[in-house]
Amino acid sequence: MATNAAEKETVLKRRILPRGLQKLIEQCLRIYPDQTNPLQVTTVLKYWLGGQDPLDYISMYHNAGDPEQSIPPHWHYVSFGLSDLHGDGRVHLADTSGGLEPRSGMGFELSFRLVKSPDAPANERPPTWPANLLQSLAKYVFQSGNRLCAGDNIPWRRSLDGTKDTATAIQHMLIAEDAQLPRTETPFGWVDFLQIVGVTGEELEQASRWNGKGVLNLLKKDPATGGPWLITDLARSCSVFEQFPETLRQLELDLEKEGSDLAGVNADFTFKELAKGALVTADIKREVLDPDEDLSRSISSCNIAVKQEPNEDALERSTGSTSSDMVNPFDNPNIPSRVFPLTGIELTLAPYAAKFLMLAVRDRIRHGRHFTFKAQHMAVTFVAESVTGSIVSRQTPYAVLGSWVQILIPNRLVPRMVDSFGELGTRSADSLKIPLTYEWPEQNLKFIIDNPPPELLNQQGPILA
Repeated sequence: MATNAAEKETVLKRRILPRGLQKLIEQCLRIYPDQTNPLQVTTVLKYWLGGQDPLDYISMYHNAGDPEQSIPPHWHYVSFGLSDLHGDGRVHLADTSGGLEPRSGMGFELSFRLVKSPDAPANERPPTWPANLLQSLAKYVFQSGNRLCAGDNIPWRRSLDGTKDTATAIQHMLIAEDAQLPRTETPFGWVDFLQIVGVTGEELEQASRWNGKGVLNLLKKDPATGGPWLITDLARSCSVFEQFPETLRQLELDLEKEGSDLAGVNADFTFKELAKGALVTADIKREVLDPDEDLSRSISSCNIAVKQEPNEDALERSTGSTSSDMVNPFDNPNIPSRVFPLTGIELTLAPYAAKFLMLAVRDRIRHGRHFTFKAQHMAVTFVAESVTGSIVSRQTPYAVLGSWVQILIPNRLVPRMVDSFGELGTRSADSLKIPLTYEWPEQNLKFIIDNPPPELLNQQGPILA
């Protein structure tokens, strides 16, 4: 009788759970069958009722690790709310992208693995700061509409636990696929589990220049840097490149030979046509977040739908193609078909994004690829001569299509640009004496490193059609 009562209670609980949430919990129970009632951080005032926290729940599981793989015991945090838990439109609208396999809500949930202290008592409770971290990232996603993808990098510039401890080296994040939680089909579409991985400044820098997945593969190779399951340890002080210097040397060789897989970043910019008569101007509206949540400049190419080259194991991959196709950087495909050629262009780029000018030209254009700076309403793409599918050519090197600006960088100009941008690759944004101007009069092309005027950042760029 007691068994029947317990079974009825279980069935009743499953009926009460929203169907999307139930599928995700079932996936977690495959890993943690003995943790049917894990500790949770729960949002009291739900997002659809006016609350500020978009994640309904964050479950905290004890993971015993795997001694045979040198995986230590750790806490495993899993979010619920970025995907569609309810299916009734209270938070997420149904996926209307037209794909054969629709995604649920944002199409992903977040996870995080935090190493446990070796001398921790058996009854130790998990710290809640990782739940706050996941909630902050979820707020960014909801406010900006930018989806996260494996390989993305997030400059955080402070300790992940929310303290003011400036001594900790782990002050940034990369995004990986969770090693134990695969893509899950729910009644409302598919959901990926994306794991937040704490990294050092040098690891973030190389991920930005090279590619995030390549750095994650390096971190997986040793337990001291995260191991196969990429477990974050805030006490880690050395980067993977300090611990294994040969990896940095190999990375530099690969970059020189093959270029970077990073196809774009979010950044504020303005532009105007260098032409006789009236100027055509456009601008970017910068995403406004809490002052402490400066993420609008950090999410990389997956969010802007710019095509990337394959990157299984970047240290071992063969030389890629010398050309690549252009992909519309906006989710909305309904852009005007009319192209507006420009006789010249002046581009003003925010200082924090200046270092990516060097990457764009040296590690992308020089290898026959493209690179995009994008924010909420506009995008500008640098295009190599060998790139196909662009709206620019040697005869018309500058053009606008809807909210998309394209600039052709001719092969003969690349070495001069690399020389000119040399200081941008070695100096921080704070140390730049702005405004900095780089000009090539024969191309009618000018780049300015400066803070875009606030009056322009408060407007939406016009669509020229």
